[in-house]
Amino acid sequence: MESPIRNSKNYDHLFKIILIGDSGVGKTSILARFVGEEVLKSHISTIGIDFKMKCLEMDGKQIKIQVWDTAGQERYETITTQYYRRAQGIMLAYDITRKESFENVRKWLRYVEEFAESNVKVILVGNKCDLSEQRAVSTNAAEHLAQEFNIPWFETSAYTGEYVEDAFLTITKQIYIEAIQAEEIEREKRHSSSADIILTPKGSFDGSDEPVKENNCQC
Repeated sequence: MESPIRNSKNYDHLFKIILIGDSGVGKTSILARFVGEEVLKSHISTIGIDFKMKCLEMDGKQIKIQVWDTAGQERYETITTQYYRRAQGIMLAYDITRKESFENVRKWLRYVEEFAESNVKVILVGNKCDLSEQRAVSTNAAEHLAQEFNIPWFETSAYTGEYVEDAFLTITKQIYIEAIQAEEIEREKRHSSSADIILTPKGSFDGSDEPVKENNCQC
């Protein structure tokens, strides 16, 4: 069960998610809506990098999400790609009223493949679904692209808030599940390593003169 946790300083996991996509698709507004800030009607381009925090609860665990808002202008791409490798999740946004922003999704996905970790979670978001009368990108085209790359896909509206929370919860849940699985694998490795160490009485270490070493593994 997922629910918001406000003003919490303690957390069990810290996840970093970055927002990427063309300039003007609404990345800053999506983030503002997610963290409960005012969504500006006028477009103000992000310069470089900005980030905001929000805490959620999943399965009784407190999750702190650090969301990085990146500039979409080409002159900042070299800067923003440096942040890809630090992220556990990437939200790739396009504007459903601008076909070019959707066509550039493949370019952004190439950046993800080149600069991000191989296990990074990616979600595709078509923003401004409140402007459906101006739609330039069909839902079928977006759905097929998401299926091609095997990534979740949402249409959102930063203006109305529609599906913004759902998109963030979806990618956060994916990251959380992988983190839990990684922790379980690590515990099993430590347990296996501890079980493989067999202590023998002092002076009878397989005929060796080496002293017996105590097992100090804290499992």
